[in-house]
Amino acid sequence: MGVRVVTDSACDLPQELIDTLGIAVVPLTIRFGAEEFVDREELSADAFWDRLRSSDALPETAAPSAGAFEARFRDLIGRGATGIVCISLSSRLSATMQAAQVAAASIGGECPVQVIDSLTCSMGLGALCLTAARRAADGDPLDRIVDEVIGRRDRTRLFGALDTLEFLKKGGRVGNARALLGSMLSIKPVVEVRDGVVEEAGKVRTRSKSLKVLVEKVAAQPIDSLAVLHGQADDLDELLELLNPIKPRDEIVTGVVGPVIGTHAGPGVIGVTFQIRA
Repeated sequence: MGVRVVTDSACDLPQELIDTLGIAVVPLTIRFGAEEFVDREELSADAFWDRLRSSDALPETAAPSAGAFEARFRDLIGRGATGIVCISLSSRLSATMQAAQVAAASIGGECPVQVIDSLTCSMGLGALCLTAARRAADGDPLDRIVDEVIGRRDRTRLFGALDTLEFLKKGGRVGNARALLGSMLSIKPVVEVRDGVVEEAGKVRTRSKSLKVLVEKVAAQPIDSLAVLHGQADDLDELLELLNPIKPRDEIVTGVVGPVIGTHAGPGVIGVTFQIRA
């Protein structure tokens, strides 16, 4: 089986890519009041967005247990994995990575397990998982895959245009973008996940201008890969069309933002993530 890749459900990867590349996903859980759902297994991204729009209460997210990661690791080892690279949601946004580290330590010498803090989220995390899985499929050894992922992580950028900062504020994930809060009703904020936390990246007064800011961020330097993420944004095609001169649409991976990130980003979020060329 060789090296296998594990991540968590904040990766927002399309299921077909997960299945094709054999990526193992450990889900977070989502709570709407007294109701709890396992991400992806009991609550799809589309069902989440429908429920969020109709719910009076802000949902809450909970990291997987160390036991959930250990069970996934042991399952892969039992099926012949010779090494495991686990790439997690930013440790500065969630306790998910810490759970993975505890699980990795419990494996002991049975199989080498390397846990990597992605310092990002959504398709930024997903893109790193794709790199690792493709290298593993090519037969690369664990240490080489880890070096490649860390190198790309440090060149990864993620920008998102939000319809409102209200969800980020309520969820306590506003990070260093607090300066935006005072005027959040009159602007369309653009944020960046930088060094694992949310930072201000721009503020404009219309949605169309925020899309242009995203395109400008992509065009500012040579890039190796490009992905678009969105939470049922009705202007997805508009953004893809704006990006087309930089990267053809069939070369852009598109992922729907799921419950983990959507809880904090809010409906209509749309963003780009890319890796700056080395």
